[in-house]
Amino acid sequence: MSTRGDPTLLLVPTELELRRLADEGGFPAGLALVATCGFGPLAAAARTATLLARLRPARVLLVGIAGTYDTARHPVGTALEFEACAIDGIGVGEGASLIAPRALGFPQWPASDSGAPAIFDRLPLANSAHERARLLLTTTAASADARQAALRRERFPEAEAEDMEGFAVATACAMAGIPLRIVRGISNAVGDRRPEAWRIPAALSAARERALALLVDAPHWPAP
Repeated sequence: MSTRGDPTLLLVPTELELRRLADEGGFPAGLALVATCGFGPLAAAARTATLLARLRPARVLLVGIAGTYDTARHPVGTALEFEACAIDGIGVGEGASLIAPRALGFPQWPASDSGAPAIFDRLPLANSAHERARLLLTTTAASADARQAALRRERFPEAEAEDMEGFAVATACAMAGIPLRIVRGISNAVGDRRPEAWRIPAALSAARERALALLVDAPHWPAP
């Protein structure tokens, strides 16, 4: 069996995001292996697991867009790096009656004999060194309106932003023992579906700048 390689794997969920990142200058050759992981948690988990097994990267960086729960603290057109991620929508019931995996007593993946903890609905990322980690909330479907966004924020009051792939990629990386960091450009307010209010190019330009700094420093990332 081959040993894990040195490269960083840079994942982008969709071809649209990848094209917009290229429009902003893309990423210089040699900094990372770049691939798409797919839209939504199912495709992202499956594709990430496949790429990890095939490429055996030393680390992973996920870059894309997300919605912000607080436009005053995190305005549209800026970018954030997260220290933890969670998922909403897994368990029993839906909406206000949802019972999450931990409350059910069923982990999504059990603890391993090697000491890796069980995976319920939250995971730390490779840069998780703060007592109050900046949380990215992954959903199986984006919030359709302010009411749905508020309900999700009630369950995860510390969530700063919402995406559809972060926890899926984090699960694949955790199961493979590979460190992951996540940068998301803030393209919209969570629950705001008006196309004219979105700022995808500006969000991805900001995300690209943050990602470039992390790629340059990739060999010094903390271990998982």
